[in-house]
Amino acid sequence: MLRRRTLLLTAPTFLSAAQPPTDPPKQTFTYKQAGPLNLELDLYRPAGSRPRPVILWIHGGALIMGNRSGIRPWQLRRYLDAGYAVVSIDYRLAPETKLPGILSDVEDAWKWVHTQGSKHGLDTKRVAVVGHSAGGYLTLTTGFRCRPRPKALVAFYGYGEIAADWYAKPDPFYLKEPAVTEQEARAAVGATPISGTTGPNQRRKFYLWCRQQGRWNQEVAGLDPATQDKQFAPYSPARNTARNFPPTLLLHGDADTDVPYGQSEEMDRLLQRESVPHQLITIPNGPHGFDSRPESPGAAEAFAKVLVFLKRYLG
Repeated sequence: MLRRRTLLLTAPTFLSAAQPPTDPPKQTFTYKQAGPLNLELDLYRPAGSRPRPVILWIHGGALIMGNRSGIRPWQLRRYLDAGYAVVSIDYRLAPETKLPGILSDVEDAWKWVHTQGSKHGLDTKRVAVVGHSAGGYLTLTTGFRCRPRPKALVAFYGYGEIAADWYAKPDPFYLKEPAVTEQEARAAVGATPISGTTGPNQRRKFYLWCRQQGRWNQEVAGLDPATQDKQFAPYSPARNTARNFPPTLLLHGDADTDVPYGQSEEMDRLLQRESVPHQLITIPNGPHGFDSRPESPGAAEAFAKVLVFLKRYLG
């Protein structure tokens, strides 16, 4: 019988915040053509000729904003130092592209790793998925939507149920911010599909409006939880946990004001029910994005456990 282990991090560990003098070398590939849009990924690989186990990394941003360069430099460097290749992907963003299209992008990036990766020194039999926030949600979806299944999943402050009240109703935390009008929100986005936002983040106004109005699901998934709850099943990790779900590491601060800590608690409970090997790492008083810097409380210790987890399942 497999056991759940919940780890509480109580003391900060401080490491140097100095960044490497040069960025790690990377190769950029187009993994998919979506109409006129090239969907790209960046491949970072340690030196040497032997095939490397792979981390498929997925950025966050509420599925509305963000890009593949958002991987934290201090974490990227430690993945590489530990011997992993990292594949960081872009995907189409909402509301211009709805959730089914976004998930198809992630699945096609997964296929690229398995069909093309061996040409680029990747060990396609040892692939894990890691993501943050909405990227953590997408990470969890690969556990039941992708074949072959990932060897391991690591979800930083992700979520398993998008149709719950936290996304489906006006959010008290975001209601404290100045109200965004629908006109302002619509002006921040467009009609043409895009992947990867750069520069000043005007699209946050759209996200803020969605949270203030409880409209994230309608705008991103194109579904209304009040009347179409059953239609969310193909997009919900919480509704698709089973005994063959990949080993999973969940990391979440219990003071997160963006993604409720309870989302990881619920995934922890469901994975325990199915006897899936997993861990929940709780950061006491940890905010959303608790790992933004290595010297942030709990960040370095939590990331060390990520590397231990990956070594266990990827080698």
